[in-house]
This record gives sequence, C-alpha cells and structure tokens, in this order.
Amino acid sequence: MFRGAAIYGVLVLVPMYALAAPTDRPEVYYGFIGCALVFQWLFWIIGGDPVRHRPLMLVAAAEKVVFSLPALALIFVARTAPVVAPFAIIDLLLAVGFLVARSRTSA
Repeated sequence: MFRGAAIYGVLVLVPMYALAAPTDRPEVYYGFIGCALVFQWLFWIIGGDPVRHRPLMLVAAAEKVVFSLPALALIFVARTAPVVAPFAIIDLLLAVGFLVARSRTSA
C-alpha cells in the first residue's frame, strides 16, 4: 500500500515541475510539490517496515486528507478546476487505505 502510493506520488508530482507555475505565488506551487515529494519518501520508508513505522501511518493519512478534502470542497464551489477531482479522490482513497493498513498492522 505505502510503497505503491510512493511510486504513484512520484509519477504524478515530478512532471508538475515541468508545468508553468502560476505567476501569482509560484513559491507556493513549487513548495507544495517539494513537500509532497518528501512525503513520498516517508511512504516508501513506512512500506519497508510497517510494524516499526505504524505511528507514522496516521501522519501519512493526514497528508492525503489535507489535500483531498479542501480540493473537493473547492471543486464543489467552483473555485478549482474539475480536472483536480480524480487526484483528490485518489488521495482520499489512499488515506482510507492507509488507515485500513494501520488497523491491520499489529502495534
């Protein structure tokens, strides 16, 4: 679950560096990508030893929720392009998967 999420995240995020950043606040755009890429590393580490890193699974789920829920809310009020929806839904499903993985991992 976690290593698959890491691979997916890198594949989705790295190409964003090649896109034109918004002219207003490009540091926020590039900062988001960089921070999200750091979390892919965390997912990879968790996937390597889930029992040892079980406490980090809540942090991993939170990382997915803090993007997906606001993105979906912004789509709902027409403040973000609908093209973002599939990515937000995937992240929300990954958050659920992370929580399921945590519940199935012994403490």
